[in-house]
Amino acid sequence: MALRESPFPNCFAEGLHTVGWWLILPCFWFLDRLIAGCMSTSLERYQRVEQECYLHPLKVFFGSILFLVLFLAAAPLALLGFLLWAPLQVTRRPFSYHLEPPSRPAPDHQDGEANQGFGLGGTKATFGFLTANLCLLPDGIARFNNLGHTQCRAAAIGQGIVQGVNRPHIRIFVDSPSSCGTLSPSSSLLPGPAATGPASYGATAAKDGQPQHPPAVTDHSDGVVGVAPAAPTKPSESDYVVHVPLDDTEEHSQSTPASPDVHANQNSNERGGGKSHRNPPRALRTQGGLARSGDVPWDVSSLFPANVDILCLEEVFDKRAAWKLTDALRPLFHHILYDVGVYACQPPGTCSSFKFFNSGLFLASRHPLLEAQYRCFPNGHGEDALAAKGLLCAKVLVGQSHEQKNVVGYFNCTHLHAPEGEGEIRCEQLDMITKWIHEFQEVNRKPDEVVVFDVLCGDFNFDNCSPDVLEQKHSLFDEYTDPCRAGPGQEHPWVMGTLLEQPTLYDKDVKTPENLQRTLEREELRKKYISPPVALKDCPMVYPELGQPWVGRRIDYILYRESSIAKNCRTEIEEYTFVTQLAGLTDHIPVGLRLNLTLDSEAGQSDE
Repeated sequence: MALRESPFPNCFAEGLHTVGWWLILPCFWFLDRLIAGCMSTSLERYQRVEQECYLHPLKVFFGSILFLVLFLAAAPLALLGFLLWAPLQVTRRPFSYHLEPPSRPAPDHQDGEANQGFGLGGTKATFGFLTANLCLLPDGIARFNNLGHTQCRAAAIGQGIVQGVNRPHIRIFVDSPSSCGTLSPSSSLLPGPAATGPASYGATAAKDGQPQHPPAVTDHSDGVVGVAPAAPTKPSESDYVVHVPLDDTEEHSQSTPASPDVHANQNSNERGGGKSHRNPPRALRTQGGLARSGDVPWDVSSLFPANVDILCLEEVFDKRAAWKLTDALRPLFHHILYDVGVYACQPPGTCSSFKFFNSGLFLASRHPLLEAQYRCFPNGHGEDALAAKGLLCAKVLVGQSHEQKNVVGYFNCTHLHAPEGEGEIRCEQLDMITKWIHEFQEVNRKPDEVVVFDVLCGDFNFDNCSPDVLEQKHSLFDEYTDPCRAGPGQEHPWVMGTLLEQPTLYDKDVKTPENLQRTLEREELRKKYISPPVALKDCPMVYPELGQPWVGRRIDYILYRESSIAKNCRTEIEEYTFVTQLAGLTDHIPVGLRLNLTLDSEAGQSDE
């Protein structure tokens, strides 16, 4: 491996850094508890009202005095620790790397088809990518975003990711004259026996408003009416293949006891003009070449997509939370970059000011990381300059070709400047991203390698529906493809906003994964819980345009580029997913992208 685990060049520097940090930690923790005790989330306030807790003001008063005294008492030790800790940041590599020992057994579902296609010298493979903003700040600061209990949330998020990602990869085949092959492995495409109610925005319906649960792993074949587990091709051991007989004729539809439009997408911009019983599931309408023309297979899922290969998380600022995530994810993702970013003062021109927090980026991969590089944005401004936001680039080994040449991919993740109305800063950062990615790939590209994907994801902190189009027209979108984007300032009708309104995070309609899933599928509810576009100052905004659906702010992106990959590699979108599994744990909606990659007979040649 090209990467060493320790971020320091020697054990002595690492030991001094550890001592300095542990001297700082008590003072830091007391200050965090002091702030957290004075700030309550809306959920905690609601619980106090229900429990008639009249002692809370006394707890806040005496708790504040206690933690203030402890903070002042620990300050001299923290100052000593700071004198050890700060100078060492110049020698620290800007990320820590965890490599899970190969002797540790991997879960059964880890080595599915998505993770071994190129590894077996094959010519086809699928790769899943996911990004999520977790708001894992120190507890006192996270409460300003109506999110508390950072350590508990980190543990719950890690468990949720493992629960979703470690599911079997369900592949659906449809027997039909118009069938285009395999459907996306979305659990919402598998209707239960009683799923006869009208469908809603972008997903199958649930009976009587009950939440839709994904089919159990052990009895998936029993959860689908008229489905027999058979496959036209031999699946991998961890795949679950569902063979669906389907006839497009009207006579067959009339003889089916279930409602004919159970899978119909009810959004007015997605409906076809034909009869309702001829409407197939949305994935049937978005196969083959349609994915390249903007009609993308998509889903709203209450679980993380199965078999995610690379995971990018943002706002993992808290070190202890990063350790908890690493501990939870390492059985699945053997290669993890955490504590990404720089601290304290850095050489002139590399950072804008003293950095109290790292970048918050966290990358987990099933595949080996060959190279990694982090670069800090030098134009941070205001409160955003306290964090070392920047770009993390990684080169990933995903297999070998028939000619024994390495098959690699490039994965880039970032978190841009946050304050609204400062698009010029974000545009400068987008310029840097474009330049830095090019430089990273130029330095690390080898002539005997085959590049099969080039993905950029993260929290961009701007949307594609607000009237301020400065960032929306950036040239980055000419190089990278955004599956959700119809053009500058225009989203596809199926797209949903990914930024939740913070005051309503614990309302009944959004506090559980199933409820949030149903809310996203109903336009009238999305208007209440998804952040609306940002209007220009002194300029009234009419949104949405006549005949268009209400989308809201989508600030979490997954983009891919085809111009930088091997000329003999073809890319096709299998599925784009909006994930609701972290409902109540963060104020963002994670998004996932799965790409189908095909190498032709000359794929062993490098892209020169």
